[in-house]
Amino acid sequence: MKGIFPVDKFMEIETPFYFYDTSLLSKTLEEINREAGRHDNFRVHYAVKANANPKILNVIRHYGLGADCVSGGEIKAALRSGFPHDRIVFAGVGKSDWEIALGIDNDIQCFNVESIPELEVIDEIARAKGKIANVAFRINPDVGAHTHANITTGLAENKFGIPMEEMEPVIRLAVNMKNVKFRGLHFHIGSQILDMGDFEALCNRINDLQQQLERHHIIVESLNVGGGLGIDYHEPDRAPVPDFKGYFNTYARFLKLRHHQTLHFELGRAVVGQCGSLITRVLYVKDGVSKKFLILDAGMTDLIRPALYQAYHKIENISSDGPMETYDVVGPICESSDVFAKAADLNCSRRGDFIAIRSAGAYGEIMASQYNCRKLPDGYVSEELNIDY
Repeated sequence: MKGIFPVDKFMEIETPFYFYDTSLLSKTLEEINREAGRHDNFRVHYAVKANANPKILNVIRHYGLGADCVSGGEIKAALRSGFPHDRIVFAGVGKSDWEIALGIDNDIQCFNVESIPELEVIDEIARAKGKIANVAFRINPDVGAHTHANITTGLAENKFGIPMEEMEPVIRLAVNMKNVKFRGLHFHIGSQILDMGDFEALCNRINDLQQQLERHHIIVESLNVGGGLGIDYHEPDRAPVPDFKGYFNTYARFLKLRHHQTLHFELGRAVVGQCGSLITRVLYVKDGVSKKFLILDAGMTDLIRPALYQAYHKIENISSDGPMETYDVVGPICESSDVFAKAADLNCSRRGDFIAIRSAGAYGEIMASQYNCRKLPDGYVSEELNIDY
């Protein structure tokens, strides 16, 4: 074993595959419950889009988190894993009729509505079923986040949410509908946020919006601030459990929550990001003109983040303790963008060595594809391999 990886137990498993350290996942969930639990009105939901592996969902459900879903498929996955129906919230800018019907049929906690046309469809489907659907409105707060442009969601030009200036008319429209019930406001400014000042800015904007609504006698039962808390991709072992204390305390300090309100969070990456690694093997070491290529059996089909976001993941040779050498680490896909890292320093590598691509528990397995007719990677949790940390 090198570090946290039981290399001897990987020998019989077909690569590439995802390996999840559920001991770390449990520690992370315990810390979430501890820190959120210091505040009586805080409620935490897990963002299923980060990782919907059933084994992972079962662990998270065991710790009592609700589920934040962005598709009908995710609602089904959450229900199969035992998440209570009344702790499931459903977001997403393009909910189809069958997905809305699924949520209504299962009496989910709330729809996070992103447009007037969506609100009208929810009311129509609920009316046909003789039910009332709870709704919150996702408001676009025009708050920037210090993160990658592709995962910033709170600016005015993003496709998500309802503009602030339309907030009051939309709420009044919902109040006059018979088959929806207005419950609250929903916000989400982006993900992989490490600057607590971004969350403080969101709190200040929500405070202003609440005052505006109260001047017009509009009462909000609940607030949902999304998730967004990031992880340390560069040094995953330095702080494997994110700073939940600082995160929750930021909201407790700066958000002027009314005594009757509940505050909902939708954490994804911060829950599962550090517990997962993509395990792959070296196919070839290729000498180029001025560099060496480490060609792996995993590619962008297994972990697309580096190709899609130019994301950094720490890469380790967990089979070798040899001297450090510099490689371009690439996959086998017939695409020039199939590159995990350029000029990466790894222990001297040979064909057959195991390589771990770290911090891949979020947006790794769940975003895998079958491009080039490749097989989807399997996911294994530490208990399956009889690993005791």
